[in-house]
Amino acid sequence: MKRLMLLAGAAVLAMTASALADGDLKKGKKVFRKCAACHAVGEKAKNKVGPMLNGVVDRAWGEVADYKYSKPLLAGKEEGKVWDAATLDAYLTKPKDVIPKGKMAFAGLKKEDDRANVIAYLAQFNADGTTK
Repeated sequence: MKRLMLLAGAAVLAMTASALADGDLKKGKKVFRKCAACHAVGEKAKNKVGPMLNGVVDRAWGEVADYKYSKPLLAGKEEGKVWDAATLDAYLTKPKDVIPKGKMAFAGLKKEDDRANVIAYLAQFNADGTTK
């Protein structure tokens, strides 16, 4: 039974990663407007209420310089957690489910397509803000 659950979990992750890879950059840019009050991307991006998000996809938690992260997020960093597509999808669905006592006040994005599109949009940015 345990093996079956592991296989099912792996299949769900694979489907999520596949769906995220198919995100639409233009639509993702539009969805990112909801994030832009607190986050920035691009070559001139700076930390705001939240950290800048250049290079966030597949980056370890808590890696942006000069940003004061919450203790729970820093604990995730110590555990070696990474902002992979599946983790970002879960976080963007409902941030408090991933980091219950984190600082992010955003309620989340209900639509799977919106999450896939914004993750695809974010994935195009290198750590220095240039695009891939």
